[in-house]
Amino acid sequence: MATLAEPSVTLPDGLASALERVAAMHPECDLANPGTPSATVAVLRQRYEVLDYLVLADSPVVLEGTSGDHTVITDLRVDEVLPELRAEVERHETHTSGHREALERLVLAQRQVRNTPHGYWVAGANPEAAFHCVAGSAKVNDVRSAAVMSDGVSRLVTEYKMATWEQVFTTLRAEGPKGLIRAVRKTEATDPTGRRWPRYKSGDDATVAYCRW
Repeated sequence: MATLAEPSVTLPDGLASALERVAAMHPECDLANPGTPSATVAVLRQRYEVLDYLVLADSPVVLEGTSGDHTVITDLRVDEVLPELRAEVERHETHTSGHREALERLVLAQRQVRNTPHGYWVAGANPEAAFHCVAGSAKVNDVRSAAVMSDGVSRLVTEYKMATWEQVFTTLRAEGPKGLIRAVRKTEATDPTGRRWPRYKSGDDATVAYCRW
């Protein structure tokens, strides 16, 4: 990912280069297999007086403006595919056999449309995915702080609706990323089987990077 640090290289170009390099390190692997490992990507880079951002799939970058507004950059195309199978998963409580079976069917079906024009895009073996990202820039002077996070954290606002973005950034300023993740886990602990908030698992991976200027 070192290419992403080069100011003269756009973030999509840098990500494509990184994906190509990683793929080249695995010449004996069947990288065309739909089950090849993949990941969401969220990048924030300061380039002189500009902040460049890139999002591929549902790990968002959130910018807190100097006037207190919040801009959320995310890519939710994965939520638009296979709605019937997604609904089937959400009909079951987590940790049940019905939930596990429905989730397995959804995952297998998602693999068939992942990184295709009719599906959604994530970082995998095909560098073309980088050019299907959501990317842009903002002026540093217009941004008070920013958070780059996995969707396991952003769901506190987007799915659980137990906080606003203003409250998220208040927590980040006062308690840092650990405090925000604690708030997510505390919320999830009140609904361990997904009755109130149907979801794939009780708690997803939670990562946050907090930046202030």
